[in-house]
Amino acid sequence: MARKKKKKHDDEHVDESWLIPYADLLTLLLALFIVLFAMSSVDAAKFQMLSKSFNAVFTGGTGVLEYSSVTPPENEKDGVDQLKKDKEKDKEKDKEQKKKEREAADREELEGVQKQVNQFIKNKKLETQLETKLTKEGLLITIKDSIFFDSGRADIRQEDIPLAKEISNLLVLNPPRNIIISGHTDNVPIKNSQYQSNWHLSVMRAVNFMAILTENPKLDAKVFSAKGFGEYKPAVSNKTAEGRSKNRRVEVLIQPRNAATDQNQ
Repeated sequence: MARKKKKKHDDEHVDESWLIPYADLLTLLLALFIVLFAMSSVDAAKFQMLSKSFNAVFTGGTGVLEYSSVTPPENEKDGVDQLKKDKEKDKEKDKEQKKKEREAADREELEGVQKQVNQFIKNKKLETQLETKLTKEGLLITIKDSIFFDSGRADIRQEDIPLAKEISNLLVLNPPRNIIISGHTDNVPIKNSQYQSNWHLSVMRAVNFMAILTENPKLDAKVFSAKGFGEYKPAVSNKTAEGRSKNRRVEVLIQPRNAATDQNQ
């Protein structure tokens, strides 16, 4: 009887096509874990670069697996640094622009106050006694000493107190501004026993004038201050009688609103 041959079965060929998407999935998962790790250990700039790298994995570009570390290449780091610098510059420009706008609005407001004071001077026919000037330091109102004071005296004459009170109404501003009252004299030495020097006289004139102004209940005394410069800050030369007359004065300086901020810094 013939021996029955054993049928030889060839090994079946295993379909390995599933390995390709599986490998891609592993690659993407690895990239995801690298990104998650990077989120906990790098700053925002590096995270932004890693996000771009992660996106490159999906688009077929250069991905994070081609980097030697989670740190982006130098050219990309430079790009991030430049982006930061550009943002800082934009912030500074915006800040500077806002500052200029505030200063322009502030100056416009002071110009409005100056017009009111000039109209008051015109109505009272005080053109030879009072004058105004808009400077970088603020609105300066110059008052000739003879309008309020006798020679060598610091007390305001009783008959002139009503005029001082009218001037106080011109200083009512909303919101209030810092106001500096300063006294000035000529260089002729004082000849009475009441005041030790021109400096002493100038201080007391400023203080006494400020006291009259702040009696106005609409004014906040906290925004006022007084200074005395004596003969040491003349407006013009003291060589003539006319010059000395101009130097004997009281000044009211209405400051810009940013002056208080600058002084506190």
